Amino acid sequence: METVNWKVEGMSCTNCALTIHKYLEEKGLQEVKVNFIGGDVSFNINGNISKPEIEKGIDKLGYHVITGEENSGKAKSRKLFTNHLQRFLFCLVFTLPLLFDMVGLHIMWLMNGYVQLALTIPVFVVGMGFFGKSAIKSLLKGIPNMNVLIALGAIASFGYSLYGTITVNPQLYMFYETTATIITLIFFGNYIEERAVAATQAAIKKLTVTQKIMANMIAYDDQHEEHIFPVESTNLHVGDLIVIKNGEYVPMDCKILDGEASVNEAIITGESLPVEKKKNDILIGGSILENGTIKAYVTAVGQNTVLSNILKMVKEAQAEKPPVQQLADKISVVFVPVVVSIAVITFLANYFIADQNFSASLLRSIAVLVIACPCAMGLATPAAIAVGLGRAARNGVLFKNAKSLEVFKDIKQVVFDKTGTLTTGAFKIAGFKIIDELQFGVDDFKRLAYSLERYSNHPIAKCIIKEWKVKKAVAWVKTEEIKGIGIKAIDKDGSTYAAGSFKIAEGLTNDHSHNIYIIKNNKLVGWVDVKDDIRPEAKQVIDSLHKKGIKTILLSGDKKEKCDAVAKQLGIDIIIAEQTPQQKLETIAALNKEQPTVMVGDGINDAPALAKAAVGISLSDASHIAMQSAQVVLMNYGLKNLPLSLGLGRQTYITIKQNLFWAFAYNIVAIPVAALGFLNPAFAALAMGFSDVVLAINSLRLKWRRVV
Repeated sequence: METVNWKVEGMSCTNCALTIHKYLEEKGLQEVKVNFIGGDVSFNINGNISKPEIEKGIDKLGYHVITGEENSGKAKSRKLFTNHLQRFLFCLVFTLPLLFDMVGLHIMWLMNGYVQLALTIPVFVVGMGFFGKSAIKSLLKGIPNMNVLIALGAIASFGYSLYGTITVNPQLYMFYETTATIITLIFFGNYIEERAVAATQAAIKKLTVTQKIMANMIAYDDQHEEHIFPVESTNLHVGDLIVIKNGEYVPMDCKILDGEASVNEAIITGESLPVEKKKNDILIGGSILENGTIKAYVTAVGQNTVLSNILKMVKEAQAEKPPVQQLADKISVVFVPVVVSIAVITFLANYFIADQNFSASLLRSIAVLVIACPCAMGLATPAAIAVGLGRAARNGVLFKNAKSLEVFKDIKQVVFDKTGTLTTGAFKIAGFKIIDELQFGVDDFKRLAYSLERYSNHPIAKCIIKEWKVKKAVAWVKTEEIKGIGIKAIDKDGSTYAAGSFKIAEGLTNDHSHNIYIIKNNKLVGWVDVKDDIRPEAKQVIDSLHKKGIKTILLSGDKKEKCDAVAKQLGIDIIIAEQTPQQKLETIAALNKEQPTVMVGDGINDAPALAKAAVGISLSDASHIAMQSAQVVLMNYGLKNLPLSLGLGRQTYITIKQNLFWAFAYNIVAIPVAALGFLNPAFAALAMGFSDVVLAINSLRLKWRRVV
């Protein structure tokens, strides 16, 4: 099974996306996601159909897959018009003379029907080449798009005018200016709409600016002398050695071999203050060395880099549809047939009931066709989500799906893990005690503790591994990590050892005040104490949540005394201590039944609870499994942007509701106004184009709106 990610151009509304989505599913493809705003299409292909065959099918629908060759500037077929601005300017040249009479410039030869026909034909041909072609293909797929309405309106006015021109008394049938104006103004409206919608993608596009830059690659000659030569970052491979100088971009993800530097990681974390990096630290591709020069080796390239994975995550989240969008999608599918029916009823009612003549009745039905805007309903959610996810990504908050944005509106309680979440997780050994110093010397005890803990990913284990590293560790026959408790091991002599929390030492001692207990053959060998600092931003984050009326809960596997101390210092409302991963899972399930709950954690122990929570949030330095289980990842190595993620989710949902209200209200008001004759087709065309712009502008407010 291969995952395919394509860029498809030509999608202008939700119905376009639905057409492609339906086609791909009919071909048996799975995990189909289509985002008309970004033009992103992804699916899993199973080998029953080839990619060229799928690409050809999409082209037949009226859309175009942008291939790698086209992205590199090769082999793209030349088209007469490549965008709506060019189409608008071409049509405007022929449309303006048709409007002279409307503005009081009475030029007799322009009143001739055949002259107006000659001026209208180029506009009509260009319009039908775009709107008509798209309309026919959408009808053939059974999901009519907005271009059906535009094409019907233009054809009706053009056909009526043509009939008048070739029959008697053509002055009574002259609506060529209506045909030309509809097409010209909708091209203009589409251009403005594209610009506005593209602005909603601006934050995400900024993440791609460093995809192709120059790098300084290190190579060695036969004499083992070092040489540096420039290469494009796209030509780097894992393991290549590079030099990054002061002021340069980090070309790909890499690890420092030598040197120190101040690095600006704002493109990933949103934090403009530089971070100090030294030997063995990881550098993220796209960040900037503000001060210093380092040597490094490449650890990831292409689609495997952190930046590429972020872009992939954001695009996948954009393609997700939150529940609030489902109603709009259902209406969009039937919208065009309903509007066509209303247009027919408008004509019949005006002609037979309201006693309007044929021309007036036709103009009103055309106005109904042109003013209706299914795009607005389809744009309401994607535009807001694009801006919300973009702002989040630029500030170091990654949403893996769009559903989380909607869930945030109901969040009234946030659950925190303690170690590595509220605290730094950067433990230091504060002391240790050996019970039988005759059997175990200091070096033996440290060697035993190191040998056990090197198989654990727990932050305390990492501390012991770092500070007590030995050259020759114990070779275990078998090791087992018990989540929430510790590590057990058996050596070649059959002796059993364990290192973990007080739960493994129950019955061997009554002193439960220590962090790690070391046991051999069910006898207590000693214990290790560590200290951990509370994150500097934790107090401010907790206070911010309380101001919003959000209840805070500490859920930890650590001892109650330590949890109480942290909770008291931070002002956390409820403490639930000494919990196993299973108990954490059950607690989150119970809290979720009361009301939607956010869980913030960072370790393997938190993964089940993160997955169970209404929204799971992990930190970027969390364990891999915790980041996989969470729906939201904070990339700033701390809790700093937790209030932003909650506030942005809530405000994005509010923006979606505002957009949907405008979209529905616009159509509910505009269609009757057009049907009653208060809006001519030309103004209807202009109003239709700008209806989408209103939604895009409202969505763009999320860029600056205060959310915390």
